Amino acid sequence: MNRKFATVLPLLVIASFLWITAAFAAPEATPSPSASPAASASPGLTVPNLSLQVGSDSSGGSDTVSIILMLTVLSLAPAILIMMTCFTRIVVVLGFVRTSLGTQQMPPNQVLIGLALFLTFFVMAPTFGTINETALQPYLKHEISQQEAFTKAAVPLKEFMGKHTEPKDLQLFQEYSKAPKPKSIQDIPLTSLVPAFAISELKRAFMMGFMIFIPFLVIDMVISSTLMAMGMMMLPPVMISLPFKILLFVLVDGWYLVVEQLLRSYGT
Repeated sequence: MNRKFATVLPLLVIASFLWITAAFAAPEATPSPSASPAASASPGLTVPNLSLQVGSDSSGGSDTVSIILMLTVLSLAPAILIMMTCFTRIVVVLGFVRTSLGTQQMPPNQVLIGLALFLTFFVMAPTFGTINETALQPYLKHEISQQEAFTKAAVPLKEFMGKHTEPKDLQLFQEYSKAPKPKSIQDIPLTSLVPAFAISELKRAFMMGFMIFIPFLVIDMVISSTLMAMGMMMLPPVMISLPFKILLFVLVDGWYLVVEQLLRSYGT
């Protein structure tokens, strides 16, 4: 039972956004003709009638359980969606850029997170567009059920994650769960694909971060050797190397190069 719930949980993240959109798209309630005219004509503050019912809908599911489940999924949605998109690689690489420059809090965390989010939306736009066409819009038009919407929405996400997941990382979780060998990427459960995709993204991010560190490390070593040769032992090398690193980064148009390599790594 726990394994079945863990398998369905990532799909419920997509369901939460479908439920929210459907709730906002629902028509507004019209006032009942039997409403009291005196209550509607009375000036001042009016307290609306609020009725709470606990029961089952026509499909046999409990409304109360659905609301509780939706709130639970919404609390986990940011973490799960971050792990299922390219956000992890982008934000780690941008963090390496700031660390290699040694500028402490420049640019601020809000700027790096904002840039990573918009780059994520840009890279994931084709995937989100496919989800909107195949799952969200048919669900809002009541052409498919919720379960069908979950299944169709998971297809493009699995294709994206499978394309950027190392085979050995995926094999690690498949062997640990003792799952049969999948015939295609769609046969792999999200409980195995999501962590495999996450560690593959971290590996690539650290490789890119290492390449970013090399030129700035060379500058630090040259400055340190120069200061020691001049006998300036008490002068921190960081104070001298920081302007040179910033100058180098600006001259080579570093932000453009970093973002370009991030987009090329996803084939965008």
